[in-house]
Amino acid sequence: MCGIVGYIGTKKAVPVLIKGLLSLEYRGYDSSGICVLDNNTLDIVKDKGRVKNLENHPELSNLVGNIGVAHTRWATHGVPSKENAHPHLDNTKTFAVVHNGIIENYSEIKRFLENNGYTLISQTDTEVIPNLISYYYSKINNVMKAITLALKDLKGSYALEIITPLLKDSIIIARKDSPLVVGIGNTENYIASDIPAILEFTNKFYFLEDNELAMITKDKVDFFDIDLNNLTKEIKNIDWDVNSSEKNGYEDYMLKEIYEQPKAIAETIGSRLNINEKCHFDDLNIDLADINKIYIIACGTAMHSGLATKYTFEHFCNLPVEVDAASEFRYRNPLIDEHTFCIFVSQSGETADTIAALKLAKNLNSKTLAIVNVIGSSLTRIADYTIYTHAGPEIAVASTKAYTCQVVILNILAVYFAELLGLNSKELEDFKEEILNLPEKTKLVLGNTDIIKNFANKVYSQKDIFFIGRNIDYPVCMEGSLKLKEISYIHSEAYPAGELKHGPIALIEDGVTVIGIATNKNLLGKTISNIEEVITRGANVMMLSNQNLPNINISCNISIPECNSFLSPILSIIPLQLFAYYIAKYKKLDVDKPRNLAKSVTVE
Repeated sequence: MCGIVGYIGTKKAVPVLIKGLLSLEYRGYDSSGICVLDNNTLDIVKDKGRVKNLENHPELSNLVGNIGVAHTRWATHGVPSKENAHPHLDNTKTFAVVHNGIIENYSEIKRFLENNGYTLISQTDTEVIPNLISYYYSKINNVMKAITLALKDLKGSYALEIITPLLKDSIIIARKDSPLVVGIGNTENYIASDIPAILEFTNKFYFLEDNELAMITKDKVDFFDIDLNNLTKEIKNIDWDVNSSEKNGYEDYMLKEIYEQPKAIAETIGSRLNINEKCHFDDLNIDLADINKIYIIACGTAMHSGLATKYTFEHFCNLPVEVDAASEFRYRNPLIDEHTFCIFVSQSGETADTIAALKLAKNLNSKTLAIVNVIGSSLTRIADYTIYTHAGPEIAVASTKAYTCQVVILNILAVYFAELLGLNSKELEDFKEEILNLPEKTKLVLGNTDIIKNFANKVYSQKDIFFIGRNIDYPVCMEGSLKLKEISYIHSEAYPAGELKHGPIALIEDGVTVIGIATNKNLLGKTISNIEEVITRGANVMMLSNQNLPNINISCNISIPECNSFLSPILSIIPLQLFAYYIAKYKKLDVDKPRNLAKSVTVE
């Protein structure tokens, strides 16, 4: 989950690399470092903490070369420290490496290297890589062959950048199960973990596949497989607006991305949905006649989007739907076959567990669909079909607009499936109209946020907060609770409201904050009964609803626009995103970069 960036061209490398690292800091921010190749020497500066520490380092001005690699770390092996920061060198200081991923057999390789006279000084798994390359180079005197021999010894995942005075006009990169893109410029080229890091400099990209390498100079890029056979690749143009990855006057990326949701939802709907027309996806050609079950597989927030739309698929398509965490799905021998349709959801398209689950589903002959936000990401290159959300770059670690766009696109997909199956109805047509109204209703939710901010100010010092709701409101509770945990570090739990008396109500005492959600009129009475139960025990309640509520003793009442209950998760999550955001701000926490978390979980 670390971020890596590289530059080779005619400019000084350091300013480009620093900009790239600042853009990639959502992937990790325990430590950072830069290595520049200049006059046949590898010059390194690294520091513990945020990229700003590196940017202000007094020795950074000494790095004047125009070839360089850089890294911002999310620690896996070894504590955050200057010693463990990347780049790492081999013992001869000939090879410099930055690495995103995990080398699972590093202990075995470390013992092999130590038995052959090498000394490793860090606690990281990465340090074995430059030394293993050095070992093979000492035997065969060929840099590229030494690199590929080292790669074949590695078990696990990696995205690597390698520079060496032995190839003084090149950067070598390689990838397996971790993302890596190459940006193409004019007499200069760029490398990064994610597109936004270098989008300021180019919109033309190459994407590496697993077990591929590239040799990059300022004028060209040559691609190879793991046996150094030449490969041909196609450049892809990415049309994201570079300004969308800037804060544009907002204090934090998360707040900016919350307020971008009306536009993101409108662009995700796009031209796929029109009144009195069949829903269409130009990029899909699916036959559902033989399908008897749907799986939605994802991690974290993306999994919550599946839970929130399971109801829509089952209602309109008359097909059973299972939603599973990718990290569980891949290890439990799921009962899927050629009659199962598996949908994989990921903002980045690089989530390691989701990719592994997708590969498993394909091996079991299931039809597979990826729903992602990043063009050309790994999931899109493996799945049978791909649908893109149009959320634009999402920089804050805690997902907001990507989540609502996932819920929107899954609802539209349910409509599409229903129409493919011939299950048309007046209800379905009305539902399509409701989807088209979502951008405007989202604006209404965002137009009155003071009440949320004021309530957050009253409860931000709480140690425990509970979320309760029934039916489709329960997945929203789960996502609201996750947002709060992620950025405020407050312990929070989500429960189905009907389960309160089966244990959780024992935790409710005087002054505890409970967030209740009630958007389904058929279940309103039952949910209100549960709310009264916690009020009786002294709970401080914030209620979120689009229904007419009875006169009960709640501390805060947040109204959202009325809508079809299947679409309520899109509107009801926004106040909870803001609630988490304001609590974190009152606690003076870093909203965009919460501790111990990274944007893309590219390792297990």
